[in-house]
Amino acid sequence: MNVSKEKLDQSRAPIYEALEQFRHMRVVPFDVPGHKHGRGNPELAAFLGQQCVSVDVNSMKPLDNLCHPVSVIREAEMLAADAFGAADAFLMVGGTTSSVQTMVLSTCKRGDKIILPRNVHRSVINALVLCGAIPVYVNPDVDPSLGISLGMKREQVAKAIQQNPDAVAVLVNNPTYYGICSDLRAIVKMAHDAGMYCLADEAHGTHFYFGANMPVSAMAAGADMAAVSMHKSGGSLTQSSLLLVGPRMNPGYVRQIINLTQTTSGSYLLMSSLDISRRNLVQRGREVFGKVVEMAEYARSEINAIGGYYAFGNELVNGDSVFAFDATKLSVHTRDIGLAGIEVYDILRDEYDIQIEFGDIGNFLAYLSIGDRPQELERLVSALAEIRRRFHKDPAGLLNQEYIDPVVVASPQEAFYADKKSVPIEQTEGMVCSEFVMCYPPGIPILAPGERITREVLDYIRYAKQKGCSMTGPEDPDILHLNVLTKEDF
Repeated sequence: MNVSKEKLDQSRAPIYEALEQFRHMRVVPFDVPGHKHGRGNPELAAFLGQQCVSVDVNSMKPLDNLCHPVSVIREAEMLAADAFGAADAFLMVGGTTSSVQTMVLSTCKRGDKIILPRNVHRSVINALVLCGAIPVYVNPDVDPSLGISLGMKREQVAKAIQQNPDAVAVLVNNPTYYGICSDLRAIVKMAHDAGMYCLADEAHGTHFYFGANMPVSAMAAGADMAAVSMHKSGGSLTQSSLLLVGPRMNPGYVRQIINLTQTTSGSYLLMSSLDISRRNLVQRGREVFGKVVEMAEYARSEINAIGGYYAFGNELVNGDSVFAFDATKLSVHTRDIGLAGIEVYDILRDEYDIQIEFGDIGNFLAYLSIGDRPQELERLVSALAEIRRRFHKDPAGLLNQEYIDPVVVASPQEAFYADKKSVPIEQTEGMVCSEFVMCYPPGIPILAPGERITREVLDYIRYAKQKGCSMTGPEDPDILHLNVLTKEDF
């Protein structure tokens, strides 16, 4: 479909419109899915609603095909590209994990180097396992009082590029889970000047494209690709995502990479939610995200007034490792009340029926987006004040460091597929890990394949388990054993 951007009508939602038309046609289904508009699974229809199951349909000519879109899906992708300021956009139904992996697989092949911060989501390192690229880690600075990893310094990126001129890409978190942003414009320029691509993991930055006075978005900064979790702050259904690309990328090749791993049975529920949510953000995003920032700033001031907590914000900005801060992120440091972030997370859920996005050993994150209301924030603030009064303890002995510099001795792919053996975790010090260990969320590996297992890492894992962090990754679900390389020459 050859439609110029000047003619695109952002009030349209072509996939949604096509589904509405289809729903009223009373088509007799002799195709998949097998529930046949819900008739074959009445319990599912009762649970999700007839309107929902009636549009859970298969690809067909009137509804286009996600693997090779030529009509309504293609139009929806063009509208998304226009809305986000990208050259092209792709609707993704495998989550932002799929978008992130497509970025890496589109730019890297076996043996290529990619420069990236170590505090990346596991999807990035998973992509390295798949394609065989070699990570060049830029270890981020750590805020000593909060224990959180920050962004990449310009000097660190410049040094990594200078020392690895054969690298093909630089990947940046924009922002981190905690709301920290690197100097993306400067990093894009450094990458491009060196003949490298710049990729942005914007899983937590959808609102950068629509809110006022936000940190710069990847497309506005000139990045070549960006993975955007529309379902996080943008309001679409869970698992729906966008992949944005700039003019330096070949969109046909990117589509081929997507089709290597993404389902051939794209969910129209997910795609229509992307379509509707994009329209909603274009029409209302600036106003809505302005209110989200106001709510977050109010909550920060109220939480800090309680005492013992530290809801951090723009005061962290230093122009480099914290170049900007995402003011919608309500990140709260809890160590001074004697509780780990995950302990406050658990108390809020179990005692107050408040579900937080995640808690780690020093902080928790309350994720604010387009669906939040002031009265819920008031309830959160009140609960936190009561938790401080009821559960406050001496903070002595609490671990505070969220990030441990890795000791990398093998590539993720080499280590993941190497000969391995299962060893009791307390006996693994000094060995090389062949699998992942992480708290999820946020899904940033504590250990990744190819990294040396140190006493510091083992102490962290033990402490995080003791405090109740949800640990994932290893083959052993109880994380009492780790798979390590059997070769002795690492």
